[in-house]
Amino acid sequence: PALVSSNESSGINAEYGEGALLEPLSVAVHACQRGKLSFGQKVLVCGAGPIGLVNMMVAKASGASVTITDISESRLDKAKELGADATFHVTSRDCRETADKIVDMSGLSDLTIECTGVEASIGTGLWATKPGGSYVQVGYGKAEVNFPIVAVGIREIDIYGIFRYANCYPKALSLVASGAVNVKSLVTHRFPLQEAAKAFELTKAGTGIKVIINCHE
Repeated sequence: PALVSSNESSGINAEYGEGALLEPLSVAVHACQRGKLSFGQKVLVCGAGPIGLVNMMVAKASGASVTITDISESRLDKAKELGADATFHVTSRDCRETADKIVDMSGLSDLTIECTGVEASIGTGLWATKPGGSYVQVGYGKAEVNFPIVAVGIREIDIYGIFRYANCYPKALSLVASGAVNVKSLVTHRFPLQEAAKAFELTKAGTGIKVIINCHE
């Protein structure tokens, strides 16, 4: 608790919800570490929801060039605002076709971080990863999916799974406190506790990115 409490030494401002956002940020730190991200790499992030966006931000803070995909143009606009080098609007469920278009635009990725769990997106991410590259599965959907296992084997792509995070809060805290990652920009809506039901309705509708319920109002 002392690690993430709001005080001058932590550099975290609870008023803006920074402490609450350390949890999803830690997921991104863990994903980038599992994928062995290094400076100057090309990274593809599949999915521009909250988890996809924090992965993009951590990759950018680590010196990577990031392309991010989504089916929502508004979420891609947010990704551009937060510093994405390139965005791709997904309109097809043909994973090979989508991957080819992404590669034509940004080249093959050194590291792909898949944040949707959607089967078509998983296939796209694998096809868009370079031979010898790395792929991290962050998003989870169906328990079983089809993916191009032969292409993965022939191209020697390393696949990593993650489950939440481990010992990543200190690094996440450092990224926020130093200003390397601005998590406040992810908060699109705020509600007092008395309007918590509205906050949940908004989130269920897929509106906004991160919704904060302020229990002190």
